[in-house]
Amino acid sequence: MNKLTASNISKTYQSGDHQTEVLSNISFSISEGNSIGIIGYSGSGKTTLLQILAGLETPDQGDIFFNEINLSSNNSNNFNSMRGNLFGYAYQFHYLLDDLTVFENCNLVFKIANNNKVNENSKRIIQILDELGIASLQEKYPYMLSGGERQRVAIARAVVHEPKFVLMDEPTGNLDHENAEVIQNLTIKLAQNHNIGIVVATHDLNYADKLDAVFRIENGDLKSA
Repeated sequence: MNKLTASNISKTYQSGDHQTEVLSNISFSISEGNSIGIIGYSGSGKTTLLQILAGLETPDQGDIFFNEINLSSNNSNNFNSMRGNLFGYAYQFHYLLDDLTVFENCNLVFKIANNNKVNENSKRIIQILDELGIASLQEKYPYMLSGGERQRVAIARAVVHEPKFVLMDEPTGNLDHENAEVIQNLTIKLAQNHNIGIVVATHDLNYADKLDAVFRIENGDLKSA
């Protein structure tokens, strides 16, 4: 079973003469099909940790491993190639392109990766949209959708390319309680059905409690919650 591991990750930010250590020797691992919640107050380092996991930000020390492969030591071209296959992303704001339909927004992932398996990709997109209950919206544009529907599309886009792991930063933060509950259950079910590991940074303790494990970032440390 594939595993993603953070090993002794530390990160300090400098602002003038002031240094703030947001992450201090953080270590944990997650396997495909499992889910982890990362909680903590705003500014505690949740987003920074996700960015480091995905290789979008560099830690001051520590390493990220995919199985036995040290992603931190790969050259940038190799890592960028691996990152596209390893990770999907979903954020608090959906970041859908307004001039593309739901289907086209999802298909953009394949275009960026120069994946030209048109029929196979189309079937995959329709399958995921159907699992999220929005297959009927595939020809609509983002402005025609509700907030909950847009977030479902963003999640579909994050998983259509069959990543090993999906990193989610406050994915229900802009939603009302009812829509948040729907998104929470759908993401967990989707991860289980497709054997995807999910790491969720969230303020929503109700969401966190549904996940396999929960950690809190507090004063730079990662603790079991």
